[in-house]
Amino acid sequence: MPFLIVAIIVVAIILSGFRVAQEYERGVVFRLGRFVGIRGPGLYWLVPFIDRQQKVDMRTRTVTVEQQETITRDSVTIKVNAVLWYRVFNPEKAIVFVQNYGAAVYQVALTSLRNIIGQHVLDEVLKERNTINETLRTIVDEATAAWGVNIEMVEMKDVEIPESMQRAMAREAEAMREKRARLIKADAESEAAQKLAAAAKLIAENPAALELRRMQMVSEIGAENNTTTIVLMPSEIVAAAGAVAKMFGSSGRGNSTGSSG
Repeated sequence: MPFLIVAIIVVAIILSGFRVAQEYERGVVFRLGRFVGIRGPGLYWLVPFIDRQQKVDMRTRTVTVEQQETITRDSVTIKVNAVLWYRVFNPEKAIVFVQNYGAAVYQVALTSLRNIIGQHVLDEVLKERNTINETLRTIVDEATAAWGVNIEMVEMKDVEIPESMQRAMAREAEAMREKRARLIKADAESEAAQKLAAAAKLIAENPAALELRRMQMVSEIGAENNTTTIVLMPSEIVAAAGAVAKMFGSSGRGNSTGSSG
């Protein structure tokens, strides 16, 4: 009977040493305070009362870096926050080399965000966010690599600027749009002037083209407006028309005299 009790106790102790780690987990095992290895995933066994473990989640984690009020290089106070994605790639370092790797990663991202904003002017923060995000990821990743943590991505989420600066930027944008409109109008007027100069040169070389254009304008005015139009004809055309009329009148009188005789 005592042997049976002892056997049951021994079996219970042995069974108590079995552990199970999920596919995304690893067990960092310490034996009498010293690191002895990584266990998992799946079923594994620890020496009861001697071995102890800390489980590490190997999946990617998402951390929101709280909004920070910081000053840009051109002395503009802005509020900015960010989102950080990181993953543990070395469970031993994540447990042995830092007390709380999650909090450590957050603090590094927080201070790095403030520092990198201070190195850029406001226009760069607003227009070159992808470059700043990549630079921030590199800085944080270099700091956390010693802890067995890999920074996968960092994204600035929102950038809040003062209302006075928003109004100034709106006025600047309006001025730029007005400038572009004036440049486009000036280009159009320049092109029109070039066309008119070419037309004037063509008319100077061929005066009949001016009369044709004038008659075309008269016909267009008459078609669009039901009004009386007074046309000033050149003296050359009037003299030519008078000569033709006189010629036809003389020939008509000559024919009449011949028939009466």
